[in-house]
Amino acid sequence: MKRMRVRGKHVILSLVCLVLGFILAFSFSLANTEQAELGNRTNGQWKQEEALRDQILEYQQKNNKLQEKLYEKQEKIGNMEKEFSKEKQIYFNLAEDAEKYRMYLGKTKVKGPGVTVTLSDAQYDPEEENANNYIVHEHHVFKVINELYIAGASVVAINGQRLKHDSYILCNGPVIQIDGIDYPAPFKITAIGDPDVLSSAMNITGGVKDQLVNDNIIFEMKKENTVILEPTIGES
Repeated sequence: MKRMRVRGKHVILSLVCLVLGFILAFSFSLANTEQAELGNRTNGQWKQEEALRDQILEYQQKNNKLQEKLYEKQEKIGNMEKEFSKEKQIYFNLAEDAEKYRMYLGKTKVKGPGVTVTLSDAQYDPEEENANNYIVHEHHVFKVINELYIAGASVVAINGQRLKHDSYILCNGPVIQIDGIDYPAPFKITAIGDPDVLSSAMNITGGVKDQLVNDNIIFEMKKENTVILEPTIGES
């Protein structure tokens, strides 16, 4: 008999077949194990897992709806806050206007910088036959008041008597009547406003000051850091 020689390629082929066989056996064993584990699960466990998945999905849907409602509520709250802010500003403006009107009506105490203008009668001149030529008349006072208002005065008073929108001034012999109350000279006219502007307006060449001096009226003016005016007499 002839002896068969074992060649190298036969050895390699044998090894490959051995490895493939081992892999196939291991895969078959693993598949059987997984199939066995799956087979061990009961129908109750499958139903329980499915119920849990459905419950989680339901909670997610509810959470999404609640999140949408939350966004809606937040948007409404934001809009309400904006409306409240507008109303607050409106109420603030109304209160500010009311305070301004009370000031114009002379119902509130006010203070601020301004000027004081004093008008006094000239010294008695025995050679002057007409006494009216050296005393202060209501038209002199009107000139000062009008110039102060034109220059931006917000509040004006004469001898402490606040002027209102309907105030009147009358000359009654040696005194001037303001809203029915008599005041003798000198007449101290106080005004709240920019002292520099008010002073400049009164000192314009050929203006109110020069006109009064030409009428023999003693004119004095002083800038004030603080002018305090009480409410109008007879008003609450």
